[in-house]
Amino acid sequence: MIFETHAHYDDEAFDIDRDELLEGFPGKGIGYVVNIGSEVGSVDKVLALADKYPFVYATVGVHPSSTAELNEEVFAWIKEKAKHPKNLAIGEIGLDYYWDTPDRPVQKKWFERQMELAGELSLPLVIHSRDAANDTYHMLKEARADELGAIIHCFGYGVEQARQYLNMDFYLGIGGVVTFTNGKKLKEVVEYAPLEKLVLETDSPYLSPVPHRGKRNTSLNLTYVAQEIARIKQVDYETVLRVTGENAKRFYRL
Repeated sequence: MIFETHAHYDDEAFDIDRDELLEGFPGKGIGYVVNIGSEVGSVDKVLALADKYPFVYATVGVHPSSTAELNEEVFAWIKEKAKHPKNLAIGEIGLDYYWDTPDRPVQKKWFERQMELAGELSLPLVIHSRDAANDTYHMLKEARADELGAIIHCFGYGVEQARQYLNMDFYLGIGGVVTFTNGKKLKEVVEYAPLEKLVLETDSPYLSPVPHRGKRNTSLNLTYVAQEIARIKQVDYETVLRVTGENAKRFYRL
């Protein structure tokens, strides 16, 4: 069975067939789906999907590009929502200097606060970091995030940054980019990192792997990601599914 560690099935891209798609997953080899919170408006949606489907879980958090939505009243509400029994982590949270909005001090403030919330609730972290390698790493170190655990979602840095996070005992989220012809840097990371520190993700509806690049992504496409990891690591496909599944269960405490 495949463990999907990062998807967004609350996204409007799935409005036309969400239930049909999700209901079909168990029969097609998808054993677990973690639906990731990213905006204040997505919190109730991800929790509702987790309530509806036994194999679907949630995380509660606000993506760095959405942190302008946060204030103390909203943050207190998020804290209560994060106590839901099927919420497995705080995420996705972090820093995004590619879009670079809102201002970096705002992103940093709410990244720090959401890490503090994870500490209060004894939950691990799902980290978004884009074009912000140094600041993300140093803030995670300062917050002693290694005591909570983290997945670096959609890992997009090189081997040196991978080494830093692996030294903190974090997991690396590997998705469709690993199948791209221009995904050389991620292929090198997959070759370098122990299989025991990798997890499968799609970021659905985004980042579809080859041969579906540019189309709407779903967890069914994780077969292509796992096959490419198996090729790079020179192990069989079933081993990739088993080990990454065990990794995800360990991280999410299932």
